[in-house]
Amino acid sequence: MPQSSVDKPTMGSKPIVGTSKGYGERIVEKLLAGCGSLSVLITIGIVATLVVETYHFFSEVGFGEFFGDTQWTPLFANKHFGIWPLICGTLITAFIAMCVAVPLGLLAAIYLSEFASERVRSVLKPALELLAGVPTIVYGYFALIVVTPALQQLWPELQGFNALSPGLVMGIMIIPMVSSLSEDALYAVPRSLREAAWGMGAGRASTIRRVVLPAAFSGIVASVLLALARAIGETMIVAIAAGQQANFSIDPTESVQTMTAFIVQVSMGDTPSGTTEYRTIFAVASTLFVFTFIVNGISQHIVHKQRRMQGH
Repeated sequence: MPQSSVDKPTMGSKPIVGTSKGYGERIVEKLLAGCGSLSVLITIGIVATLVVETYHFFSEVGFGEFFGDTQWTPLFANKHFGIWPLICGTLITAFIAMCVAVPLGLLAAIYLSEFASERVRSVLKPALELLAGVPTIVYGYFALIVVTPALQQLWPELQGFNALSPGLVMGIMIIPMVSSLSEDALYAVPRSLREAAWGMGAGRASTIRRVVLPAAFSGIVASVLLALARAIGETMIVAIAAGQQANFSIDPTESVQTMTAFIVQVSMGDTPSGTTEYRTIFAVASTLFVFTFIVNGISQHIVHKQRRMQGH
């Protein structure tokens, strides 16, 4: 019989397709490794910059003045470098935001997980998550132009720049973070736990309160802590609607300045680079970094704990 024009590969030969596929996989693997290494290097660079510039700042301003003084006026003639007014402004706006986001987000998560049908859930959950896609500068102007005048109708003594208005709008912005992550934790609770509670005569409300919520508690706490970190690090809303007065006060009706808003103010370019006043943004950024790092660390610990419990 005549020999075929297409020779069959021998047992010892490697197909060309297999060789090209292995080469492509190695390229993708190296690209992914490069992307991961690049992200690590960028993080190291950011941390190194913060550490070096913060060191130069504290070589000129002592720790005692930074953490002991209650006035923050580094850009004034009478300079004070007490960080506590900025910390108070950050915490009061974040607290107001969490008072809005946690109950509303948790109630939305309970409804989506326990009451809504699959069709309603598939529509409402993406619609709720659209709030997270709105630019924060839009939220900021909404707080300044709409929410603040509306609150002044009810509270005439409320200042034009205050902590209450941006706190409320910030809470609306982070509702999707609380609701989505909490809903995932509630939805992951095995149905057998609910059926066991129903079999013992518990109603739906009692089952949610005594069975479902405790089972998903770690996931809910993790979502709350992640939302808190998001609220602490928010910039544009507080920079636009909260004002730029670093008051050492917890009164939400007064104008406040958060740590992120101060960084924006100094970064506008009016402060000479290399001066002590300019290096204050790195000291404030380092303080903010420590805050968010602690909150994220706690949330990650809770998430890992929940996964281990679910694994068992």
